[in-house]
Amino acid sequence: MSKILIIAAHPDDEILGVGGTVKKHVNKGDIVDCLILGEGITSREKKREGTDKKILDKLHEDALNAAKIIGYRNVYFSNLPDNRFDSIDLLDIIKEVEKYVDILKPDIIYTHHYGDLNIDHRKTFEAVITACRPVGQYSVKKIYCFETPSSTEWNFKYEDNTFKPNVFIDIEDTIKDKLNAMACYKTEIRDYPHPRSLKALEIIAQRWGTVVGKKYVEAFELIRKVD
Repeated sequence: MSKILIIAAHPDDEILGVGGTVKKHVNKGDIVDCLILGEGITSREKKREGTDKKILDKLHEDALNAAKIIGYRNVYFSNLPDNRFDSIDLLDIIKEVEKYVDILKPDIIYTHHYGDLNIDHRKTFEAVITACRPVGQYSVKKIYCFETPSSTEWNFKYEDNTFKPNVFIDIEDTIKDKLNAMACYKTEIRDYPHPRSLKALEIIAQRWGTVVGKKYVEAFELIRKVD
């Protein structure tokens, strides 16, 4: 049994990037928790304070409903300002990550890719890799980056920072759970051909499947592994 922590920037990232793989972990008896650092959705208003609290509460309710389908043990919300992580001292984000790493002591962490278009995703990666530096009696033995559709593939300018997966997880048995969980996110899901549509998510999984001769796959970039 492994202890796994998904560290995501926004509600829905924990499904988009790793939902099928998490369900596989849960099915084999692993314990999986999720930390969502950002509140989500508030960047869509001209001012953060202009977001109706009921809408934000509903988004978090959707996250909890999705978590039930996937099998997350707990979902923790830090409620950092949406798409404004660059307005916060990086140290404050690191401390938030460190808090949950210390409490949960995960063996494996999945988080955002360092080259994503979204600033919150990049800051999340920086916080995770700093909080999980291998010093003393560290618990985290594996760190993986996941792809976040509508962010990872839209960053056209970073050349060497593009997503270069080297770990491929067969999710043929759990793709339906991933899609059902994503369907819970009424404010985040989009119509095809948007990357956050259910059809696009299935196509993305099929595309990675063709790389390794499988039907449906989630792809990851291994950042660190300690045996």
